[in-house]
This record gives sequence, structure tokens and C-alpha cells, in this order.
Amino acid sequence: MDKNRILTGDRPTGRLHIGHYFGSLKNRVKLQDEYDTYILIADVQALTDNFSNPEKVRKNVREVLIDYLSVGIDPKKTTIYLQSMVPETAELTVFYSNLVTIARLERNPTVKTEIAQKREVFGESVTYGFLGYPVSQAADITIMDGTIVPAGEDQEPLIEQCREIVRKFNSIYGDVLREPQILLSKEKRIKGLDGNEKMGKSLGNAIYISDSPEEITKKVMSAVTDPNRITKETKGDPDVCMVSYYHNLFSTPEECKTVCEECRAGKRGCVACKKQLANNIIEYLKPMREKRAYYEAHPEILDKILIEGTKKAKEEAKKNMKRIKKAMKLDYFE
Repeated sequence: MDKNRILTGDRPTGRLHIGHYFGSLKNRVKLQDEYDTYILIADVQALTDNFSNPEKVRKNVREVLIDYLSVGIDPKKTTIYLQSMVPETAELTVFYSNLVTIARLERNPTVKTEIAQKREVFGESVTYGFLGYPVSQAADITIMDGTIVPAGEDQEPLIEQCREIVRKFNSIYGDVLREPQILLSKEKRIKGLDGNEKMGKSLGNAIYISDSPEEITKKVMSAVTDPNRITKETKGDPDVCMVSYYHNLFSTPEECKTVCEECRAGKRGCVACKKQLANNIIEYLKPMREKRAYYEAHPEILDKILIEGTKKAKEEAKKNMKRIKKAMKLDYFE
């Protein structure tokens, strides 16, 4: 393999938003020219906390794929595939489950955080599938012989657990697997419209890549501003204003400077500031909306991308599983 291989992906639990775009998608477009890139649509992992709503997962597979294509991920450069269609991943998950203790999974900081966030789903009884998803994720990475995993700092514990599994496997069965390296995102997590540190599908504070101009305008007009600013003449503090925060993402440096100066001087009202921001976001996302409209009108292209990408991923998984089983003495009759 000439290039290092990237393995990354998303759970199809909803359309992707600008937090995903600035946090990972934008960088994936760049990385696909530098690495052999595989992106999985993690429908099996999505079922760990959506097991009672499979239709939601199925519906959003296509939505996520369109979001990928609309931001510039190129299926000629990137292999996009369905997790559930690669059975070797599930098989390897079973093998790895013997190498990880329940106590180790419960200590994983990312898992602990996500369990706390899913109390409304699980109550006090977390499922085996959800607790063990880091094992499945390790299988996702290694069955494709992934060497690079782009991720944020919050995902570091998951990648480290994958590396532990690889080391344990190799110590028992020989030098078979390669330890993946994390490629830390340089981008900070994008805050929500309400000022929440996280923009999330379930939090109702997100601007989606696919939002219409009307939806964008409505959302921006509801964004949290300086609570101490009562009138236009009141001197504001852009540092506590989400509108100013988003101007730094979607407006020119000159616009941002003017926005901040006029806000601090009490010369610009919040409504005018929000309208300018909404227009800038609409223009920024316009090419993505146009691409989305094209793919929505050509579902046969989407099917072809998934079929071809999954076929390629299955061939890779089958090849790697063959050497894994040989190392494990499970290569009967061969």
C-alpha cells in the first residue's frame, strides 16, 4: 500500500450540521488527496442506541451520503461503504471481545460520558452493545488495515483502546495487525446557536448543511446574543455573543472587525448583525445545497456509490480476515 490508509465515518442518526463540517468534513476533503481514504456509514453502531428505531437509521444512510458528496468528498478518491454490509467487521468484533474486560470498557472516559448522555435511552441498564462499541470500532479500523484515524480530542480514549486491543492481539497471535495513529483535528468543537459547547442533532441548536435559506435565517435570528444588551445604543460584548462567534466562521476578517467594533460602540443592532450573518451563511452553503439537490434528483447515483464502495470494502475485509484467521489457527481446510 503506497499511502497510509485513513478510516473514519459517521453514525447515520440524522443529517450533518456545520459542526460536522468545520470539525471533520472540511478536513476530509483535503485528506482524500493525501491518503487512501475509507469512510464508513456506521449503521450498526447507530443501532446501539437506536435499536428500537431502525427506520431512522435506514433513512439517514442516504442523508449522510448526500452530505458527504455535497461538501466535496469524491467517491473516485474516497471509498464510502456501509458498515452492516461487511460481515467480517462483526466477526472480528467477536474475536476482540475476548481481549477486553468489562472493567476496562467502563473506565473509558468517552464511553462514560456517552453513557451519561444516554440515560434517557438506557436508564440504569446499559446494553452490552453500547458498552462494547469501542471494540466494534477497533474492528472497523483494523479490518480495513486503517493506519490513520482523524478525530477530535474527545475520541482519543477510543483510539487508545483500539491500540491496546491491537497490542494484545499481536502479543498472542503474532505481528499481524498495525496500530493506528490518531490524526488530531486542529479545529475546535463548534458551539451551538444557544451557546452550548456542543452543537448537536438532539440539542436543537444546529444549523444543518442542508438547511434552506429560510431555515438558516430563522435559526440565526434566534441565536443567543449578549444578554446585557437591551437596545441598539447599548454597548455590547461580542465575546459572549453567538452571532459574533459565527461571523468568525462565515464572514471576512474585515466584516468581523467591523461587526465587533460597531457592537462595542453601540452603533449596530443585533437584528442587522443577524441578517448579515444569515446572508453570509446562505451564500457559503449555497454550492453544497446545489450539489445536494442534484443528488436528491439522481438516487441511482447514490446507490451506485454505496454498492461499489461497499464491494471494495468487503474485498479488503475478506483479504485481511484471511490472514487474521490464519494467525488465530482458524484457517480450517485451507
